[in-house]
Amino acid sequence: MKAARVLACVIVVAVCALSLCANWLAPGGYAKQFREAPGAPPSREHLLGTDEVGRDRFARVLYGTRISLLLAPAAALVSTALAALVGGLAGYLGGIWLKVARAFTDLFLSLPWLFLLITVRALLPLNVSPLSSVLITFLILGLLGWAASARVLSTSANTLRNSDFVLQARASGAHGPRLFLIHVLPNLKPVLYAQFWISIPVFILSEANLGVLGLGVAEPLPSWGSLLRELEGMLSFREEPWRLVPLGLLIVVLTSFQLLLEKEEVTA
Repeated sequence: MKAARVLACVIVVAVCALSLCANWLAPGGYAKQFREAPGAPPSREHLLGTDEVGRDRFARVLYGTRISLLLAPAAALVSTALAALVGGLAGYLGGIWLKVARAFTDLFLSLPWLFLLITVRALLPLNVSPLSSVLITFLILGLLGWAASARVLSTSANTLRNSDFVLQARASGAHGPRLFLIHVLPNLKPVLYAQFWISIPVFILSEANLGVLGLGVAEPLPSWGSLLRELEGMLSFREEPWRLVPLGLLIVVLTSFQLLLEKEEVTA
């Protein structure tokens, strides 16, 4: 099992490194059209061929991987910060604040995650610039994905609320925000760290779902979701197997994250 986790870590690091080197590995960029070779099969010039409008698929996979792998941690950071603010603070205050926060969190968790995500994105403007679509997508993921982490953090913070070191700090004169920020929040770091990493594969898959439905990152920017959407036009997997590379990459990365998260659970 240790070897599997090491391999998973190597795969995630390698995929991230390749995506960050997209400017050097695919200097032509993700939007350049080779009009003389639309829909071309793999060749020395185009390792994964070209799409229907002549854009290099290899370049688009690299740039799409970069966007998805940067988008998910950014969204996870936002959702974890909100979870710390809502769940952690409510758990620390206790009483009616904890009850209200848990009721609100449970209501949020009772809604189907994907349905809520699609509904909110569909209510927002769809005809936006590519950069705006990236910001909208990552903000939606972050602002709607905090509830599960907040539930865990509220329980942890409520446990710390009556711990010996917090009572001692309170007896020494520490109160209010100072007590929460200096004595409670730092002790929630392991839980925050775990919730952050757990959220990343969830947001990767969520962005892919939005992209497949045409609600994610806008063209010409690629992402795993928009690349998977292109599979709709495939006539046969046997004739064009190279078009399955984004799907295979998504499966491999999510599986690697799952192995790494199992390590975190065992360690905890």
